[in-house]
Amino acid sequence: MTDIPRWAVSRTVKLASLPLGFAGRAALGLGKRVTGLAPEAITAEIQQRTAEQLFSVLGQLKGGAMKLGQALSVFEAALPEHIAAPYRAALTKLQDAAPALPAATVHKVLAAELGPRWRRRFADFDDTPAAAASIGQVHRAVWRDGREVAVKVQYPGAGEALLADLNQLSKATLLFRVIQPALEIKPLIAELRERLNEELDYELEARTQQAFVKAYADSSEIAIPAVVAASPKVLVTEWMDGTPLSKVIASGTQEERDRAGLLLATLHFSAPALAGLLHADPHPGNFRMLPDGRLGVFDFGAVARLPGGLPEPIGRLTRLALAGEATAVLDGLRQEGFIKPDLEVDAEALLDFLLPMLEPIARDEFRFSRSWLRHEAVRLTAPRSPAYQFSRNLNLPPAYLLVHRVTLGSIGVLCQLEAKAPYRAVVERWVPGFAG
Repeated sequence: MTDIPRWAVSRTVKLASLPLGFAGRAALGLGKRVTGLAPEAITAEIQQRTAEQLFSVLGQLKGGAMKLGQALSVFEAALPEHIAAPYRAALTKLQDAAPALPAATVHKVLAAELGPRWRRRFADFDDTPAAAASIGQVHRAVWRDGREVAVKVQYPGAGEALLADLNQLSKATLLFRVIQPALEIKPLIAELRERLNEELDYELEARTQQAFVKAYADSSEIAIPAVVAASPKVLVTEWMDGTPLSKVIASGTQEERDRAGLLLATLHFSAPALAGLLHADPHPGNFRMLPDGRLGVFDFGAVARLPGGLPEPIGRLTRLALAGEATAVLDGLRQEGFIKPDLEVDAEALLDFLLPMLEPIARDEFRFSRSWLRHEAVRLTAPRSPAYQFSRNLNLPPAYLLVHRVTLGSIGVLCQLEAKAPYRAVVERWVPGFAG
């Protein structure tokens, strides 16, 4: 096994400092309580300082810290604004940038993966990375046939570093709970760890990406860059110019935001039907709005494999819920394992729990917003909320875990965009069982 590189060791030291910093802030809060300051003010101050330290550290790192930060960055829309501001500033950086590897290291990886005469494959190669991901960085180049290409080069020792980061971050879950009790970090870290081998295999990613290319070959909505060459640690694809989705979120017109939201929803619901796959990494760094109006999609290392498309009960039970068929919804959810067989559940209370979440597809058009997401987050996670109390009766079957997580992530991005679109029509078109 490759030794963990020096840059990874320094990251582990930084990550290990997070719980220590929090312990100091907690002690400071205890001291202020002794002096008579209001508990709410102390809590807010601890939250603010914890957020600033946590996101500052994550913003400097590659590996698992960056992977976790990217996954979390789509949920910032659900946070109170005084916490969301430092969260947004630090984690948005994770969507497109990280410290670059030296050119000599990049050349060494290319020689090992593409052969000692790797330069002959390219007419030109830019040593300065154009973008960075959690386990690799992207260089712009020109292939020998004249095509502009993106060359993704995996960081040496990325697998070991990623695992070390995730192990370290699993010890710091209390920090995330201080910032936002609704953030379930342990299941997310466990999922990232389980999918580690898939994400490290660029040849597997290339095959997955080619499946998306084939599925959207004639699409006027979604664009996937073709694969040019692949090895276990290097992936070469055609280059796509466009406006990063993070820029659309930050300064796009309402028309641009609405278009991006519609296309993100279309990708999310159509890919299982067209490719038998679900793009499972919905953070803004993986998307570009192309000059021709299509959504450019990147990074296919994380996918859910759904050869039969989205499970039919998702569409059918959603349709029944919107129609007010409480008993049928209860029976269906029990059959799918969302409710234990011997548990007594009130069918009308179940509908009261579900319908606010289904508001985006209960009407012809809907505008996602940060305020809507924050309201739902409070409704579902505040301990005194009836919805929170009711949710304790429900179970999330393993077969639905990844689909659920990706759907939540996509909703987070839609709320960042504050995009209005006919989402119901998208669901009717692509989700089995919804149209009846």
